[in-house]
Formats: sequence, C-alpha cells, structure tokens
Amino acid sequence: MKISYSDLSTSIKNNNGLVTALNVLDKAITYITIIFYLGLLIYAVSIIPESGATLLYRSIVIPGVSFVLVSLFRKLLSAPRPYEVYGFTPALKKDTKGKSFPSRHVFSIIMVAITFLQVSPVIAVILFILGAVLAVIRVVGGVHFVKDVIAGAAIAIIIGIICFWFFCGVLGLLVLPF
Repeated sequence: MKISYSDLSTSIKNNNGLVTALNVLDKAITYITIIFYLGLLIYAVSIIPESGATLLYRSIVIPGVSFVLVSLFRKLLSAPRPYEVYGFTPALKKDTKGKSFPSRHVFSIIMVAITFLQVSPVIAVILFILGAVLAVIRVVGGVHFVKDVIAGAAIAIIIGIICFWFFCGVLGLLVLPF
C-alpha cells in the first residue's frame, strides 16, 4: 500500500498531539545541534593553544564553507517542496517556496556530527542518531522528500570524508600556517 505525502500529512494533522510533537522535536533537535556545536567551539578555544587553534579552525572552516556552498546550490536549484508539488499544508510550520533539495537541516546536523568525530565519537554518534530522527521528522512533516534528506546527509558525509579524513588526516592540510 502506497501512502502519498498529502495522505500522510492529513493523518498527522488530524492528531494535534503528533503535530505538536513533530514541531517541538524539529526545533529541539535543531537547537540541541547548535548548542553542541557552540560547545565544541568553546572547547577548542579552551584547550592547548596549538591543537585548540587547529581544531577551532577546522571546526569553523569546513562546516562553514560547506554550509554556504550547499545553501547556494539549493537556492540555484530551487527544487519544490512536497507541499508545493502536491498542494497540501505541511504538518511542520513551513511556507518557504523551493529550496528543498538537499535538506540543509539534515546536512547541518550530520556535518556537526562529523566535526565532533575529531574529539568525541560518543557525541558524534548521538548527533548521527538525532540526524536520522530529524530526517524522518522533516519527511513525515511534509517539508522534504526522502531524496532531500538522504542527499543532505550524503553530501555532509562526502565532504566530511574529503575534508576531515583526506585533507586533514592523510595529507595533513587544513592546519594553521603558523
């Protein structure tokens, strides 16, 4: 049995508790990610000057540049959102037109999780799990297609592998020049 986005949205919207839970979880996971990320930056400032500076530099430059690039790409592409394509009101509060592909929320949380792999695999795993939960929320909430959230996660993982593992680890690049 195939369920359409509009059917899913209607069944969710008929349950006020579920709509509230989805909206609260969507915002909470976003804010939790921001708090963790700011905590990582504060930690980087507080540790030994040389390694802390490198950690801070990598933790700002890689996620920051990639966030800007993903934002520009999705603005240029301006893929429609499910509620635009199928003409329904999403369960999550959203009225943006276009800019659906890739999901920047999912990209961001996965990028922060990958950034945490430098210092805390445990926190990284927690953020990966929250990223999966957020991806499901964004899809069932009607603001993204499955391909949007998968692409957001995949792009973050690919950038993380290239930048954190290959450039920083294998080649030893992306370190401060002083």
